[in-house]
Amino acid sequence: MPPKPKYEALTAHEMSDGRTQFRKVPVPPHRYPPLKKIWMDIYTPVFEQMKVDIHMNLKARRVELKTRANTPDVSNIQMCADFVQAFMLGCGVVDGLALLRLEELYVDSFEIKDVKTLRGEHLSRAIGRLSGKGGKTKFAIENATKTRIVIADTKIHILGSFSNTKIATDSLCSLILGSPAGKVYSKLRAVSSRLAERF
Repeated sequence: MPPKPKYEALTAHEMSDGRTQFRKVPVPPHRYPPLKKIWMDIYTPVFEQMKVDIHMNLKARRVELKTRANTPDVSNIQMCADFVQAFMLGCGVVDGLALLRLEELYVDSFEIKDVKTLRGEHLSRAIGRLSGKGGKTKFAIENATKTRIVIADTKIHILGSFSNTKIATDSLCSLILGSPAGKVYSKLRAVSSRLAERF
């Protein structure tokens, strides 16, 4: 009986039939100056570690990503696109880098009006409740749920794993609906102690 043939593992380039994959991430006007400032911090991990080509299209105001022949994994381009997108939404580069290293992370976004329709001063007070004095409430939720929260006007972006993002979203929704911060803290303490027991 002839021996079984042994085949080399297919490369990511061969898996996609040698086709180059592209991703385009638009740059909002207010993120253009910070992007200019820390471009090399974004470029280096994407180009050198993930082996994905990246360049800034100045005319179209967007970041363009492209797979190379030596890109080790097909999913790398999507992870890089998520990393760049997280920066555009307001996350820091250090936090965004976690998206390249860990597969179970993602960015969840929602608006205050999705939870409750608020106008004028009521809306301003709700945003104030979410941040707390000097960002105290936001940091407390971040630390208890191991997530990163960006509050950009009425939009809220949360970076974290699925279960942690859900806990953070529930806490933020309670605050929007008018719960006092103390009540949310005590609920978070109970949830985070349960999470600690699970792991």
